[in-house]
Amino acid sequence: MRRRHHWSSVATFLVLALTASACSELPEREDTSVSTEVTVTGTIGDPPVVDFVQPLSVPEGRGEVVVPGTGAQLVEGQDVLVNMYALDGRDATVLQNTYTDAPTSLSLTDEGAGSEIVDLLAGQRVGARVMYLEEANDVPLVLVIDVLPTRASGTTIPPVEGLPVVTLDDEGAPTLKIPSDTAPPGDLVVQPLVRGDGVQVEAGQVVTVRFTGAAWSSGEVFDSNWTKGAKPASTMIGIGQVIEGWERGLLEQSVGSQVLLVVPPALAYAGTGRPYADETLVYVVDILDAHFPVVDETPGQEGQTEGQ
Repeated sequence: MRRRHHWSSVATFLVLALTASACSELPEREDTSVSTEVTVTGTIGDPPVVDFVQPLSVPEGRGEVVVPGTGAQLVEGQDVLVNMYALDGRDATVLQNTYTDAPTSLSLTDEGAGSEIVDLLAGQRVGARVMYLEEANDVPLVLVIDVLPTRASGTTIPPVEGLPVVTLDDEGAPTLKIPSDTAPPGDLVVQPLVRGDGVQVEAGQVVTVRFTGAAWSSGEVFDSNWTKGAKPASTMIGIGQVIEGWERGLLEQSVGSQVLLVVPPALAYAGTGRPYADETLVYVVDILDAHFPVVDETPGQEGQTEGQ
C-alpha cells in the first residue's frame, strides 16, 4: 500500500496559482446552499463541459472515470501525455486548460503527479477521461484529465522497398536503417508506417509528436525526443514553424499515425548554413494529438450553473 499524501502535486499547483491571483477573493454569497454533484460531458478531444451548481462542496476527495479508455494500460512510474481542464468550484473560474495550447506530460509518481492522481490513472487505458475532486484551504477543485497516447497505434502498413527500414523497441522508439549505396529520392516521400484512426491534421492546429531524425548519407541520428527524459514536442502546423517537408508531410495524416518522411534539402535546411543543410533527412514521426487552440473560457459559461 502506497503512503498517501493529503493533496496531489497537480492540485497543489493549481490551488497555489489560484490563491496568488486576484480572483481568489470572491464576494460572499447571501445563499449558503452548496452542491456536491458534478457532471462532465463533451467529446473526447475537446474541452469538457463541466456542470455543477455553484458553490461546489467537496466533503472528501474522490476520483471518477467519466469515459473508460481502450488503448494501452497505464502503469505507475511511466510518463503520460494528458490534457487537463481545471475549475474553481466556487465560481467555475478556469484554472487550467491545456486545450488553449498543447498537452502536457506527467510522471505517474507521487512526486510528479501526487498519490491521488497516480491511484486514479494507474490501471486506466489511453483514451480515458477521468475527473478528480478535492478541496483544500476552502478551495474546491474540479480537475478533468484526458489521457492521450505516447506512441502511434493503428493499422500497420507494409514497408516499401527502397525506403529506410524502421524497427521499434518495446517502448515504441524507432531505429532507422538507411539503404546502403542508394541515392536518396529527389522529391519528398511521405510513407505512413502505422495508420491511426484519429482526426486528420489540418493547418493551424497544434500538433504533438514524437520523432527521430537521421541523415540519409550516414544514418546518423541528429535529433530525437525518444531519448530518456525527453518529452513529446508540440508545434503549430501550416504556418511555417517547421520545415516545409514536415508541413507537407504531416498535413492530412491522422492522429495515431506513424509517418516516415524523406525530406530533400530544398524542403529542409538548404541555404541556411545550419548543420545538415545539404543533407536529405529522414524522419519517423508519431502523431499523438492535433487540435485547434481554443479560447480560454470565463466563469458563467453555458453548462455551469450558479446557485440562486
